[in-house]
Amino acid sequence: MDNLTHSLVGALIGQAGLKKKTGLAMPALIIGANLPDVDAACLFWLDGVEHLGFRRGITHGPPALVLLPLVLAGLLWGFDRWQAKRGSRPEGRLPVSFKWLYLLSFIGCLTHPALDWLNVYGIRLLEPFSSRWFYGDTLFIIDVWLWALMGFATWFSLRRERQGGEWMRPARIAIAVALGYVGTNWVLTQGSSVAAAINTKATGGVEPRDYSEIIASPVPFVPWQREIIIGRKNSWYRGYADELHGYEEPISITEKQCAWPSYSELQSARSQATTFLFWSRAPFAERAPDGSVLLRDARFYDPLARDRFTVALPDVKCVELAPQ
Repeated sequence: MDNLTHSLVGALIGQAGLKKKTGLAMPALIIGANLPDVDAACLFWLDGVEHLGFRRGITHGPPALVLLPLVLAGLLWGFDRWQAKRGSRPEGRLPVSFKWLYLLSFIGCLTHPALDWLNVYGIRLLEPFSSRWFYGDTLFIIDVWLWALMGFATWFSLRRERQGGEWMRPARIAIAVALGYVGTNWVLTQGSSVAAAINTKATGGVEPRDYSEIIASPVPFVPWQREIIIGRKNSWYRGYADELHGYEEPISITEKQCAWPSYSELQSARSQATTFLFWSRAPFAERAPDGSVLLRDARFYDPLARDRFTVALPDVKCVELAPQ
């Protein structure tokens, strides 16, 4: 998920009462909720799509989720002592407990992979013990309804606190509502996947032998709709499932499809192609304007533009396939 969502989750947990456990609890929760994304620094030294093989991996796995909170707790504890020595420590700050700083940083860090699992991009939850990708297919990567719910609840709780009223209850209610919202979206995704499987078998548009995976991808703004991506490597179809209007039969995702490159042709792109295929869940080969091959992923396919999820194979000539 986006970092605003991660930050709001950390803030809301603090407003639910955990910030009373120790001084600097809110920084521990909010920074902790974002800390696994420290792997974004790889964008400074990795080229092209190589970041796809690094992001949402080692810093989101079990060892990092233990060590990163320890580092954060140590920094916050040291910051508090540094302020105390300088005489600049705020008088209203609660005493700082390293134990609670670590526990709250740990809780914040745990919320991060839980949220990242919810979208179609995927996360390697067991890295470095296993490089398997996990997908929740439950929420779009930016969910404005969660923004609205958690943002309002955090503001309202802080306002109540300043006024001397009951400020933990609004945050706790918002957390319960948010969990209900996520759970409902998970159920909708499962239902959309089942509907896609049943309808593709019934309509004959996509035969069961033509697909090995069904991806029910949430769409922006409309939580009761799913973009259905169904197929197998280099053969993908796109349709829509809508709880209000039913299921739309999928059609071929591209009319500019190429035959899948050979192993030697993929080697021409070296680490770029290897990294892309390690990450890709729905790969296919598309014809570039110059007649070469582009490797794309159906989850993030925009037919009008090359994006950061595309690998160019300039030395590989496209062998066009008939429209599906």
